[in-house]
Amino acid sequence: MQSKPAVSIWPVMLASAGILAITMGARQSLGLFVAPISDRSGLDIVSISFALAVGQFMWGLSQPIFGAVADKRGSFGVIVLGALLLFAGLAFAPFAKSGWGLVLTLGILTAAGAGAGSFSILIGATLRQLPLEKRAFAGGFINAGGSFGQFIFAPLAQALISGFGIIVSMVSLASTALLTIPMALKLRGKPAPAAAAEPETGLWRQIMDSTRNHSYICLHLGFFTCGFHIAFLVTHLPGEVALCGHSAAVSAMSISIIGLANIAGSLFAGHLGSRMKMKYILAALYASRALMIAVYLVSPKTPLTFYVFAAFLGFTWLATVPPTAGLVGKLFGTKYLATLFGLTLLSHQIGGFLGAWLGGLFMAHDGNYLWMWYLDIALASFAALINLPIRENSI
Repeated sequence: MQSKPAVSIWPVMLASAGILAITMGARQSLGLFVAPISDRSGLDIVSISFALAVGQFMWGLSQPIFGAVADKRGSFGVIVLGALLLFAGLAFAPFAKSGWGLVLTLGILTAAGAGAGSFSILIGATLRQLPLEKRAFAGGFINAGGSFGQFIFAPLAQALISGFGIIVSMVSLASTALLTIPMALKLRGKPAPAAAAEPETGLWRQIMDSTRNHSYICLHLGFFTCGFHIAFLVTHLPGEVALCGHSAAVSAMSISIIGLANIAGSLFAGHLGSRMKMKYILAALYASRALMIAVYLVSPKTPLTFYVFAAFLGFTWLATVPPTAGLVGKLFGTKYLATLFGLTLLSHQIGGFLGAWLGGLFMAHDGNYLWMWYLDIALASFAALINLPIRENSI
């Protein structure tokens, strides 16, 4: 009797990577709209930064919530709902005339929609269908999809803004959200035997157990600083470029380079995750950020400097996601991975809220981002150190 052929891991990984490319590509390009929104609505940098900061927090808050639903009911319905929310938020954002209108569209609808089609749901749905030895690579591959979306969407959004204006650009981005619905059909498979054999534990009990785990707390603290760093840059890098006298095209190219470089960084982190302790990968990534920012601050602010800075930062950008998700899986298994990894992403986005909002406040108060850069260096150094005590115990 012939044995059944192994099910290919590629359809589910490609579907997850494609969904993340759209949700992350649209979301990570929003910094390019800060100046056009200000010009159209008359809102100041603090009001717009606050709306985007709320979006950072909402993106994180939505993931453990949607992750719990996906863990119980499946990911397909969650992703469909997210596509509709993302479409509505982006499509109506250009017509917002007040700060609270931006909070509703970009801060709540867009962010929640992107969260429903983001890391915790996609990695949770995918890793449950894969054997243990394939999971580190799969996490890196899916994460690379999000970076590819940033690489594509940033210059596309800037070209649409320059050629057709903010309304056409944002409605076009909104329409791409609907493409995630057919991709989600590939994520309705059953768990792999290894995942199905994990110990039976209730969701609430698992959450309570995780809050008493020292390694899980350290992971949260490090990921908090990661969110601060990324949200500050994705929101205010265009402003930093403008302060240095360069055009919006330099901003768009820098954001695109970050995405391209992180494809390599994500795949490399996923590759290393099956060969060395993940806490050391995270510590090295965070420490390198502190060093790179310090080098940037003493460098001449030419377009080439921004491109090189973007390339080096991009290599670490979201390369933290595969080892972080991998550590959560090693600590607690994959049964509730969408929920538990979603909670780490909530910590990430609390940092993201502060990174986006404080960047606007410092800019309004000082006319530059210098103290934000200093704070970013300090937090990146802290993140590198706080990951070292993590104990990588398997379940």
